[in-house]
Amino acid sequence: MTRTRTSLLSTALILAVSTVACGDASRDTEQAADATPAAAETTASAGSTDTQTGFLDPNAATREQLLALPGIDSAAANAIVSGRPYDNMLRVDGALASHLTETERDSLYTRLWKPIDLNSASGDEILLIPGVGPRMRREFLEYRPYNSIERFRREIGKYVDSAEVARLERYVTIR
Repeated sequence: MTRTRTSLLSTALILAVSTVACGDASRDTEQAADATPAAAETTASAGSTDTQTGFLDPNAATREQLLALPGIDSAAANAIVSGRPYDNMLRVDGALASHLTETERDSLYTRLWKPIDLNSASGDEILLIPGVGPRMRREFLEYRPYNSIERFRREIGKYVDSAEVARLERYVTIR
């Protein structure tokens, strides 16, 4: 009984925090629906920030959320929305390439990211991770296949400190 009550309280707290963090989604959806059909479509998913990584998901972010990101103007937001769905970050990068410089995209990817699969991401996709250069890309690729995130931590931890491993871990997944 106590475990169930604790679980219910935890769920209620998560919902309350999510509601405050997302704002009044119904008001935003109504405003977007009045603007254009494409804008209404982009507001359909208010929960587009990954709670584990803290990144805004390029497949689910609303146009308004995208516009709030540094360097994103209306044309860049429209490019992201119109290119959906994205199966990898190379496609996201391609959608933004004509709107933002490489440096601007690198900065943006600290806030907007679709985690890449450690076992199937290309070397070029790995290089999109902010702060990853050719040496670290080689290390990512060398230890494939990854059967657990613990292996990633152990192997990459040979080259960088634990804070950097934790930062890099936010950008990856194992499928």
